[in-house]
Amino acid sequence: MKAIVVTDQAAGTAGMKLVERHDPQAAINDVVVQVHASGFVPTELTWPSTWTDRVDRDRTPSIPGHELAGVITALGYGTTGLSVGQLVFGLADWYRDGTLAEYVAVEARNLAPLPGDVDFTVGASLPISGLTAWQGLFDHGRLRAGWSVLAHGAAGAVGSMVTQLAREAGAYVIGTGRSADRQKALDFGANEFVDLENDALEDIGGVDLVFDVIGGDIQKRSAGLIRTGGTLVTVVGPAEAQPANGLAVDFVVESDRAQLSEMVQRVRDGRLRTNIGNISTLDDAVSAFNPTERRSGKTIIRVRP
Repeated sequence: MKAIVVTDQAAGTAGMKLVERHDPQAAINDVVVQVHASGFVPTELTWPSTWTDRVDRDRTPSIPGHELAGVITALGYGTTGLSVGQLVFGLADWYRDGTLAEYVAVEARNLAPLPGDVDFTVGASLPISGLTAWQGLFDHGRLRAGWSVLAHGAAGAVGSMVTQLAREAGAYVIGTGRSADRQKALDFGANEFVDLENDALEDIGGVDLVFDVIGGDIQKRSAGLIRTGGTLVTVVGPAEAQPANGLAVDFVVESDRAQLSEMVQRVRDGRLRTNIGNISTLDDAVSAFNPTERRSGKTIIRVRP
């Protein structure tokens, strides 16, 4: 099969190569999926799991990518709940070869059925962004109706999901980003927008929940805005700042079939839009991940026509 591999962490996305690899085999409780579309998060190339296995042994050349939508072609021993020929989407395992390939072996529990009226590219754009937003807001942030939410990177793949899900839950959302992101953030449902390059973040006053995808100075300043009992949720590692009278939570997203199903139903109902910036083929994936200009939204690789 064709696959994208990486061998040199220092090279980043420029070190990606399109090669031929053996087709994967299904282990116990696995399925093999013929990948129709794959999502990729560039920060994967900084994650230890991309380069080593669970006991810290080198596992390169490794196939990156963890989001997928496709069709099941084989079941491993003991696999239940899914069937050959079924359309699915979800997350591949962190420490195993990923989804920038024509086939991938995945634990069955990490996948959810993909309705036939949802395009594969949409299905592949949902898992990491959608689950990150859902778990950060509801599992860790304990979001309540009427709260105010500061959503950093509101025009990005995660931030746009945070904005939509928070608004649907009855929150008031303040999106942030660069000046060029203003209209896109508002289109995704932000009630107002803060230009982090030109506006004073502190002018927004207190908020109940901060969803941080930036870290650093922005995170520290955001912690000072949290009201008593509020929460700073971050996905960029342990929080560097603690709210004076609230909580700080960092987390790593986990696959959850029920949550995936909730989100894809929202897509079908028109209540949730994915944020796809570019669609490319597997043959052109390396150049797609090394663009000459800045893009917002997620790049999706259409593995099969």
